[in-house]
Amino acid sequence: MIDGTEENLLQTRLMTLRQQHRDLDAAISSLEDSGIGDQLQLRRLKKMKLQIKDEIQKVEDKLIPDIIA
Repeated sequence: MIDGTEENLLQTRLMTLRQQHRDLDAAISSLEDSGIGDQLQLRRLKKMKLQIKDEIQKVEDKLIPDIIA
């Protein structure tokens, strides 16, 4: 069980991660649409986006633990 302070910190972290994920998504889309982004840069951004998605999942799991009935 997490206390109120930890929950607030996790909620803040979650909002920050989601914003970073959206920003990376926009950057990737922009580079793909412009056609000037090199493939290495796109791969790095996509990998970073996946890492952030994994981190979002970890934080969400801490906030909403599985309840085994």
